[in-house]
Amino acid sequence: MSMTGKILIIAFLIAIVWNLGAGFYYMMTDKGRSNRTVRALSWRIGLSVLLIVLIIIGMVTGIIQPHGI
Repeated sequence: MSMTGKILIIAFLIAIVWNLGAGFYYMMTDKGRSNRTVRALSWRIGLSVLLIVLIIIGMVTGIIQPHGI
């Protein structure tokens, strides 16, 4: 796998963790008065699904080659 692919996967993981943290922060500060928590967690779910789909597509097309460890 190329360095660009690895950087893309790491960027997705950082964005997923960032949105998880943002959802937690909004949950603690807003106390249910806004929908920012739901929006942040929805972004996290969407990014996670997109990352899984991109990895599957990469494996099917041969861009990502899994190895048995």
